[in-house]
Amino acid sequence: MKVLARFRVAATHPEQFPAPEAPEVAFLGRSNVGKSSVINSLLGSKIAKTSSTPGRTRTINFYEIRWPGRPQPELMFVDLPGYGYAKLPRELTAEWPKFIEPYLTERSTLALAIALIDCNVPPQDSDAKLLEWLRSQGRPYLVVATKADRLSGNALTAALEAIRRQHQVEVVVPFSARTGSGREKVWAEIRAHIQQTSAEENAS
Repeated sequence: MKVLARFRVAATHPEQFPAPEAPEVAFLGRSNVGKSSVINSLLGSKIAKTSSTPGRTRTINFYEIRWPGRPQPELMFVDLPGYGYAKLPRELTAEWPKFIEPYLTERSTLALAIALIDCNVPPQDSDAKLLEWLRSQGRPYLVVATKADRLSGNALTAALEAIRRQHQVEVVVPFSARTGSGREKVWAEIRAHIQQTSAEENAS
């Protein structure tokens, strides 16, 4: 599916968030999970900056997405700073909750949170805490297992089952930014949640 993407704004404070308009899909995960690579793979462009140094995303970055021939954005991708990377300065990460939590708790247009988990490492407590928190807030979420191309056969099956069991989720989408595997499945989930959000808004 061809989409057109444009960087909108980088925010470090709720006052810098763009006005709520289109449904938003937020991407969350540990600092070395490959978040920017996943976004670029979904969009088919290198709009989100990738780096070999984890933790380079230090703002909430908004990207507006529209379909060809449509003048208005259909949705927004929102790239949040990563978590769980010990080498980041504490004075920096201490500031993150001041704008990350208000976004996740108060943003009216947030339709789906995509929780990215590296399937090559054992289940992490920080990922579990994120999912527990999203559940407590009543936020819809989708678990995507990144770097799936590094495992194959039984190893990948076992890794996905470990994520399901540890984090008590039914659906885990294996994804490879390198090969594009899982791309269509993630887009299908995004479209389904956007349609559900639109239906709920029309019914209210």
